[in-house]
Amino acid sequence: MHGLGNDFVVVDGRPWPLGLSPARIAALADRHRGIGCDQFITLEPLAADAPGEAPAEADVFMRIHNPDGSEAGACGNATRCVASLLMAETGRDHVTVRTVSGDLPCERLPDGTVRANMGHPRFGWDEVPLAEAMDTAHLPLALGAVSDPAACSMGNPHATFFVEDLDRLDWRALGPQLERHPLFPDRANIGFAQVLAPDHLRVAIWERGAGPTLACGSGACATLVNAHRRGLATRRARVELPGGALELEWRLDGSVLMAGPVATAFTGQVELDHFAA
Repeated sequence: MHGLGNDFVVVDGRPWPLGLSPARIAALADRHRGIGCDQFITLEPLAADAPGEAPAEADVFMRIHNPDGSEAGACGNATRCVASLLMAETGRDHVTVRTVSGDLPCERLPDGTVRANMGHPRFGWDEVPLAEAMDTAHLPLALGAVSDPAACSMGNPHATFFVEDLDRLDWRALGPQLERHPLFPDRANIGFAQVLAPDHLRVAIWERGAGPTLACGSGACATLVNAHRRGLATRRARVELPGGALELEWRLDGSVLMAGPVATAFTGQVELDHFAA
């Protein structure tokens, strides 16, 4: 599946455990020798909160892995894709997707797009996280033509640099160096954003563990949040990514809503034993 070209392999691990090691996930995510994806998504059964208790209100647990096999805490476009699958399964227009970062309510809008509530951004230096205490609205970080990013967590770490002209920036060369900067102990997703208007932003994102992708939902959310913190954007905006646009709103209650299209590229079966254990 994909959201604006941000593509995922989604496997159903609810009937039984699939035995997916990081090495096997990386092999399956390989675009030349496997299936290929930006993130590898596993649907898992909900665990009971305590012995004898029923699971809390959610429809599925979604586990997210980067193509290098490492686990991620959030993926907005994958959340919307999984929500679309669950809506088709259940016949409902409202579902809740559980992740390691929390429960994410989703709904299908009248125009057929899917909107996810991505929860509340976090701004503490230790919540992003950063290597030391500092103001997350202005990080003392510069490389080449970019400097002074803002950082937040959307369930995963994001740093957003604001630039005058995205087309004139070689962000693909900057991204891998910034992702692994010592300031980010868990690495970070790096966004390069151009403000076209207070309600219209453009961004390219170097994803932690994945590199350049056509879209990044949590990165789009972080872009709007950080732009509003800087006084550059309103709380509602259209965010343009290389693969298309998302409609975002940072509500007064603190949660971030993200709406956009989803698509199924193909379905099939794979013999897991053919890939690294």
